[in-house]
Amino acid sequence: MRILVGNNQLIQTGGTESYTFALAISLKKIGHEVEYFTFARGFVSEQLETCGIPFMSHDYYDLILANHTPVVEHLFCYGFIIQTCHGIILDLEQPSPFADMYVCISEEIKNHLQNIGIKSDVMLNGIDCNRFTPYNPIHSNLTCVLSLCQSDIANNFIKECCDSISDGNIEFISCNKFTDNVWEIEKRINQADLVVGIGRSLYDAMACGRCVISYDYRPYHSIAVGDGYLSKNNIQQSIAYNCSGRGLNKTFTKAEFILELKKYNPEDGRWARCYALENLNIEKSAKRYLEYYDNNKDKVSGIERQKLIKVRTLHTMKETEMNNRITILEEKLLQISKKRNKYLKTIRAIVYIVPSFIVIIIVIFFILFS
Repeated sequence: MRILVGNNQLIQTGGTESYTFALAISLKKIGHEVEYFTFARGFVSEQLETCGIPFMSHDYYDLILANHTPVVEHLFCYGFIIQTCHGIILDLEQPSPFADMYVCISEEIKNHLQNIGIKSDVMLNGIDCNRFTPYNPIHSNLTCVLSLCQSDIANNFIKECCDSISDGNIEFISCNKFTDNVWEIEKRINQADLVVGIGRSLYDAMACGRCVISYDYRPYHSIAVGDGYLSKNNIQQSIAYNCSGRGLNKTFTKAEFILELKKYNPEDGRWARCYALENLNIEKSAKRYLEYYDNNKDKVSGIERQKLIKVRTLHTMKETEMNNRITILEEKLLQISKKRNKYLKTIRAIVYIVPSFIVIIIVIFFILFS
């Protein structure tokens, strides 16, 4: 199959950017022709191209896997689209009416779509478990904590807790994607015994066989929240909300967070690796996308799709007409500018030539009549 994967931006690493990269690589390994689309190219798109996955070059694709609403609406006429919804808060992640089918990365998102009348299937946030793997075994006692939180508030709080629990014996390291954007984050993860963060960061850590704590402060929450230390006893509650912290929605005092750190058990790291291989493996996710497409493509109403195509085509025609008008206007302005420059050159020439001509006449006059 000819498949296109699309993401709003591929400038630097982030949740959907890493997801897009891993999914594209897995589909290519299966044997499909894979290309990518984005509005903003950068480091991640360069990594895709290094792996032999080029930028969009065809007029039609058998299947398009897109993550964001603007991407879906841009690519609608190029093939059958499955939109993957990664959240419920941002407008960027809301379902587009131009998608043919929908996939959600958590039960929370599926319920959100169901409440607005959209059917979807759940496929957990897939991880490349060959890339994210335990390079180093974790220690029997907690020796190093890595924070993948995206705020100084959370990082400072976690560091204080680590210092309090150990008198400096627990090393604290952090990596905020906004200030320290690291591509090979799996190497940082493998330095630690336990990782703190939310969402895909925890899945990466679990695939690396690390113990994890769900916790962070994000601008869209008024306070720092999390699900705490994750194990087989509470993973289902947390993962139903993409380990975002909204599952158990706990707040933590310093003393309470220290208790979460003290739950560290290396057996939970080994359990986390097994859980990731079974439930978060991107290779399984890629195959599930293809099965989901094969099982449901004929159920999508041809009439409804034709209506949407007509709407999109009309929108594209208006957009093209507007762009043509802008182009014509730009050409006219360019012509005016060229004429203006020509006139200015003529005026400058006259300004320089006329005084010289007058001087010559005066000199000739004096020569003749002196």
